[in-house]
Amino acid sequence: MLKNNVILVVNPVSGGIDKAALIEQVSHYARFLKLTLYCYETSGINDLQAIREFYALHRPERVLIAGGDGTIKLVAEALEDKEVVFGILPVGSSNGLATDLGLMLSEEEYIAIAFQNHHVSIDYITINDRMCLHLSDLGLNAELIKNYDKSAIRGKLGYALQVFNTLWHAEKSFLVRIKTNQELIETRARMLVIANSQKYGTGVTINPIGIMSDGKLELVILKRITFYIFCKIVMGKIQTIMQDVVIISTDKAQISIDRPVSFQIDGEFCGKESNLDVRISSKKLKIAVARV
Repeated sequence: MLKNNVILVVNPVSGGIDKAALIEQVSHYARFLKLTLYCYETSGINDLQAIREFYALHRPERVLIAGGDGTIKLVAEALEDKEVVFGILPVGSSNGLATDLGLMLSEEEYIAIAFQNHHVSIDYITINDRMCLHLSDLGLNAELIKNYDKSAIRGKLGYALQVFNTLWHAEKSFLVRIKTNQELIETRARMLVIANSQKYGTGVTINPIGIMSDGKLELVILKRITFYIFCKIVMGKIQTIMQDVVIISTDKAQISIDRPVSFQIDGEFCGKESNLDVRISSKKLKIAVARV
């Protein structure tokens, strides 16, 4: 690795905002630290392999990521076997991981943190051999993300506009069967969250017992969700959801559902699934965070 080289991976469409000013600020900070910055913009076409090749070309020890949860996951998947520290610049539509890590700060602050040496090592989950860094879910929220992806309006407003459409066309609850090393649970649910951390990007705490470095994941079963509660989840107007909720903490689980249900990983809609193999990876990822 070359200590003076830094890569910045930018998702130009995340969050619906122009990234030119941010790139300039990051470039200025890198020059101040006497580092050489190389920028890669995602295109949605073969980005996984392109990021691997870009890394091999420049061999940095630090990779900055400008985007939301989906962009972070993309870069982490591309470089999961590399000894690298990731710096997060939270400018996506969904910034749940950054929220949990205390990185929803001013632009000046999160850029400075992304370059500093202090970091934490966090777990990640594999779901049917796909990486999940933050939160995945089956049911209503995944259906909302599918509808949001099809809409032309981005950001929180885009999510809010799709709430009514999602609930109006939502299917009834599904029957879920969860098998862990400790127990077997069978119940009906409107949503099932697979959580490595605590909060959605809106700030809503969905998993109050989540710790990202404890070698555990949580399965959060929401048995009932009213229109009022779902709106509050999307808009971040509720602190913690505890009514009609069951939380299972484990290191792995087999999940089966009575019919295919909408599924998302870290803000990316992944189609419909009825069987999931879920487990904590033995590897960890290094993320730059503020000193406390």
